[in-house]
Amino acid sequence: MKLKNMLLVVEDMERSKQFYKEALGLRVIMDFGSNITLTGGLSLQTKESWLNFIGVSKDYVEFGGRDCEVYFEEDNFDEFIEKLSGLKNIEYVHKAVEHSWGQRAVRFYDPDLHIIEVGENIKAVCRRFIESGMTDEEVSKRMDVPVKFVNACKR
Repeated sequence: MKLKNMLLVVEDMERSKQFYKEALGLRVIMDFGSNITLTGGLSLQTKESWLNFIGVSKDYVEFGGRDCEVYFEEDNFDEFIEKLSGLKNIEYVHKAVEHSWGQRAVRFYDPDLHIIEVGENIKAVCRRFIESGMTDEEVSKRMDVPVKFVNACKR
């Protein structure tokens, strides 16, 4: 068994394509009109097309369920946050926070109220701590990762 991709149902394909391009830098790699695949394996399909495809009524889909999220990681987190703050109409679940293990993350909604999380790449977190002067053991303890992982992040 191998997960191939995730599909999000969207109300307006053009609006969603623009959002994922501007906010996350994703590009369309396959376009079937009412169904597209973006870089990274995320697929979008229009609500009408999806409802017809699976054979259910139009009230089957409710946007904004807040019960799952699509997770991305970013190496240049500060740069991403700056870019995101310059975009119009971004509705945040929460702005950037730092978790107890040091990883920073932001959560926001796409145009159809799917939750998007962008987290700082965990190796970038490790390198940030190392560059701040923390010892390998201190980084290991703070991040709750083995010292071996800390050493691997140095490469």
